Amino acid sequence: MIDRPDYRQDLFELAHDLDKLLAVSDAKLATHYSGDDGWRQPVHTAYVPAHQFGSDTVRLWGSQALAALEEFAPEPPEFAEVFGLGPELGGEVQSLVQAKLSSEPIEDLRIDFEDGYGTRSDSTEDAHARAAARSLRAVLGDDGAPPFVGIRCKSLEPNTRQRAIGTIAAFIDTLWEASGPPFSFVITLPKVTSAAQVAAMNVLCQRFELAYPRQPLRKWLGFEIQVETPQLILGADGTATIAQCVHAGEGRLRGLHYGTYDYTAAVGVSAAYQSLDHPAADYAKAVMQVAAAGTGVRLSDGSSNVLPVGTRAEVIRAWQLHAGLVRRSLQRGFYQGWDLHPAQLVSRYAATYAFYRQGLSADSDRLRSYAERAAAGLEEPATARALAGYLAGGLDCGAFTEAEIKERTGLGRSELSTVRRRGIVPS
Repeated sequence: MIDRPDYRQDLFELAHDLDKLLAVSDAKLATHYSGDDGWRQPVHTAYVPAHQFGSDTVRLWGSQALAALEEFAPEPPEFAEVFGLGPELGGEVQSLVQAKLSSEPIEDLRIDFEDGYGTRSDSTEDAHARAAARSLRAVLGDDGAPPFVGIRCKSLEPNTRQRAIGTIAAFIDTLWEASGPPFSFVITLPKVTSAAQVAAMNVLCQRFELAYPRQPLRKWLGFEIQVETPQLILGADGTATIAQCVHAGEGRLRGLHYGTYDYTAAVGVSAAYQSLDHPAADYAKAVMQVAAAGTGVRLSDGSSNVLPVGTRAEVIRAWQLHAGLVRRSLQRGFYQGWDLHPAQLVSRYAATYAFYRQGLSADSDRLRSYAERAAAGLEEPATARALAGYLAGGLDCGAFTEAEIKERTGLGRSELSTVRRRGIVPS
């Protein structure tokens, strides 16, 4: 220690100088990397073509998924064998899947006006948008309604830009007439190629909010973008365009959704090898993951087009493939994906619940003993955040109850949320 009377004053002045030097950098960090706000993330997004969507669609998806489960894996031993689970875990997971399909089969509903819908006349698409909006309002009044809803419009490329705006307008106008939009409404923007399109989408949402104001004032209209073009991952100047997109969203961008088939086709992968686990897909998703880290923008993996239909052997094979891909995504930090068919809900929830139930005991014990382990230098705040995030994710989707978590960790939902944000475990 330097023995000088003015030493501490020198340190104070040094710190003050560094504060001034780093002020801009500090402000950018706080603005661009605000962190995870802890809101619930759905485990999947179910895409339904707009012309096929009706007020009974959600109920039908649930009943069809339950029927598939009853037909192809009705008993716990069969279910456990299909999904590679032990007898005890298989019984637990099957019971949870049955309850989920009965009570809340779809967590995030997206009414599709893009690839799954096709190209139609303006008058036809307007009519379908209005009809779908009326059906959605009816769905939201039912028990078991999806907690997250939205539409996928066409892209903001020149040839479909006007059509995208028209569809959004017809849908929101009809939804507004039927007593206003839901608390949170999301528009999925496909085929994004630049950060400028993200900025334009932000302007579009602002304009619609001005036209349809709601109280209290908030950003009730958000959007997510699909990552399905190579130039979104790597721009002509060699930069990661997707990182620019994340920050161009100005807090209104909710998520990045990987587009399996458009992206792999665009980089030259032949149809037979297009899959969520292709190395080209892994590269794109790794860039997405880094770009979104610390921003609060959520990640979603894509879909599998191997649908569980046909003979029992074909259904089981499709379930096993899908469940394996879901688990792979979960292990890599992608906690959401797309589902295109009602029977995929069985394998979606089977894989998701098994993932959370298998880690419940170890992660609960580790979080409960975190303070002691941290004092010994064996844990860091980042670990506490990860443990709390894992348990909160399982709690949100129904893999376990708050009572189970509290019994094992002493923490309720609100305490878990605090740990998830701050990495500080209450004593």
